[in-house]
Amino acid sequence: MKLQAGKYTVDLDRPKVMAILNVTPDSFSDGGRFLDPENALRQAAGMIDAGADIVDVGGESTRPGADEISVQEELDRILPVIESLAGGFEIPISVDTSKPDVMRAAVGAGASMINDVFALRRDGAIEAAVATGVPVCLMHMLGTPRNMQVAPEYASLPDDVIAFLLGRVGECVAAGFDRERLIVDPGFGFGKNDQHNLEILSKLSQFSEIGLPLLVGLSRKRTLGNLTGKAPENRVAAGVAAAVIAVGNGANIVRTHDVAETVDALKIVNAVRQFG
Repeated sequence: MKLQAGKYTVDLDRPKVMAILNVTPDSFSDGGRFLDPENALRQAAGMIDAGADIVDVGGESTRPGADEISVQEELDRILPVIESLAGGFEIPISVDTSKPDVMRAAVGAGASMINDVFALRRDGAIEAAVATGVPVCLMHMLGTPRNMQVAPEYASLPDDVIAFLLGRVGECVAAGFDRERLIVDPGFGFGKNDQHNLEILSKLSQFSEIGLPLLVGLSRKRTLGNLTGKAPENRVAAGVAAAVIAVGNGANIVRTHDVAETVDALKIVNAVRQFG
């Protein structure tokens, strides 16, 4: 399975590591640390050296309770970073955004992938994404970042999430997307409590029925903290364990803050798989 991201061909026969680069003041784990473009670029360089396959740049926090920011503020945060990364490194750059204008500008600045927690449900998002010509990750979220953790409920898991993603894939294809340009993400922590997250992780192999690459993001999430009693920065081991389980259950891309540790863990997974 291969994903064409701009000039880059991403071979998903081996699980890939997507590095999280939050250029925000308020993200739940590393808010404010990389808001300065120079700090963001140093962080990105370190993650690339550690083995990241993709760098995901986000300028708006999607933590529970987060407020929305303006298009211009988001652009001011991410464009200098994307432009510098695109000019200085040979690696696919993903933009973590839901705003059509940000999608267009980010791809114009050098991003070769879009990661949208709203799954292109905002007005004009599908049209903007189609026009960019780059792959898009469609994520499941119940509600919005402001209210998604207020008593989320499901009739059946993972069926409800799979049905939502299949519906979004159908809408995108009908709007002109090539199916090969789509990725899906179950949205761990986005309108899901601890039990929901654990049930989806345990049944992740069922997402194979969608027939598309599967991205997961469990790094430093609240569920890991609730299970271990650890603060976000001390959830590295828990996040690596969750990533290994996810890959074992069919994930193709793992999104993480902790690149070096995740890369090492997946090297072991890949080595063992050669004998399976």
